[in-house]
Order: sequence, then structure tokens, then C-alpha cells
Amino acid sequence: MTAESTHFIKNTPTDTFTSYAAVGDSFTEGVGDPGPDGTFVGWADRLAVLLDDRVPEHSFRYANLAVRGKLLDQIVADQVPRAKELAPDLVTFAAGGNDIIRPGTDPDEVAERFERAVADLASAVGTVVVTTGFDTRGVALLKHLRGKIATYNGHVRAVADRYGCPVLDLWSLKSVQDRRAWDDDRLHLSAEGHTRVALRAAQALGIEVPADPEQPWPPLPPRGTLEVRRDDIHWAREHLVPWIGRRLRGESSGDHVAAKRPDLMPL
Repeated sequence: MTAESTHFIKNTPTDTFTSYAAVGDSFTEGVGDPGPDGTFVGWADRLAVLLDDRVPEHSFRYANLAVRGKLLDQIVADQVPRAKELAPDLVTFAAGGNDIIRPGTDPDEVAERFERAVADLASAVGTVVVTTGFDTRGVALLKHLRGKIATYNGHVRAVADRYGCPVLDLWSLKSVQDRRAWDDDRLHLSAEGHTRVALRAAQALGIEVPADPEQPWPPLPPRGTLEVRRDDIHWAREHLVPWIGRRLRGESSGDHVAAKRPDLMPL
């Protein structure tokens, strides 16, 4: 048996994990899914609950190292070493999205750095789940980046094949094409969107889930042109203009934000 094939077996999904560390940016931190205490919940926290339900009481531990706004190199520098130090059974690694949406970035080059991080993680932890980007066909701000994201996704899947990583395939999750899956800023998932991603993540690990992430949404009443235009104006004023302003000033939404669960702790 070759070293490469042994590596593949090491990362084969199992239905039992007793420790989990989530690594990433705002998507994994849970922005758009506020909890009762003011912190964000998000799909990774929701996945942790599903995993906790499958093991004996008080035996599961969870860390969420993700911080909003972080680029791939920042995640690699700040979060990957901590995840390796914690050495959990499971790591979800969702990174590179903020790089891809920046003008002038090369998805091939970003993917090379992504692969080095995956190799580093896979050498020190149990299963590493990697995540594709969403299909942005319905996101006005990101629609023009759809081809670039698809290219990056192809690299992510190839990296997953090489290192035996389960893939949380967000591109194929059709239910998040509904606008109700997204927060008012149209860049982050809503609570229901995060819930559906958590269910899809559990499926990627071979875990039976309590609901179908592709369950159809209830029908919505048709919206008139005036209502759509009013919503677009409100979104541009409240979310688009500040988003552009931060980028022009070289600021990040994650400046001065710390990871919400830096240690492996019981839920």
C-alpha cells in the first residue's frame, strides 16, 4: 500500500467524530445567523450539534476558529496552526472565497496556496472537509465572477481527490438559490441558509440527517417591479456602499474580531 493511498483512507468519512474544529471566514463564523446572545451561530455550529448528538453525552468537543473577512493567507497563518495544535478528529476548511472575489486574483494561484494548506492540515488532523464556492448566478454583486468561482471549485475538487477529503459542495446546493437563504446583505446566508448547509455538510460526512437540505421552499407571492426596485435601492444604500467603502479604505469586517470558540470545548 502506498503512502498516498494510506493518506486517503485516513481521511475517509466516518459517522462518529468526538472533536471538530471549523476553519474559515465569515461563512464559517456564521455571519447572517445571529444567536440570542448576539454572537453568530452558523452552519458549522449547527453541524457540531448534529455530530454531538451521535456520541455519548459530554464526549464531544468543538472549536470555531473562523473570523469574518479573512483572506486565505490570513487563515493559513492564524487558524491552521491552531487547528493542527488542537488535532481534532474533524476539520472543515472553507477558505479562498474572499480572495476569489477580489479584482485581479488568479484562481489557479489561489488554489495552489489552498492545496498547500490542505496538505498541511491533513498531515496533522483526522478528516479534512473542503468546501466549494456557491453558484453566484443570482447574486447581483458577484454574478460576473461565476466563471472564476467555477474554476476555483474545479481546483478544490481536484485537491479533495488528491488528499481524500470529503467535499461540502455548495455549488450544487440548489435550495440556496432562493433569496430566503440569504441575509439582507445578499452576501451571507440567513439562518435557514446556514441550516441547509449544515445538513449538506453532514451528508458529505455520510451522516443521516433529520431533514433534506434541498427541501422545497414554500411558495412566495409575486413581487412587483416597484417592490424589487425599492429593495435594491435599500440594499445598495445599507450594504453595497459600505462594502465598497471598506475595500477602498483597505479595511476588513474582521479587523479587531477574535475567534468565537478558540479552544475545543463541550457544547
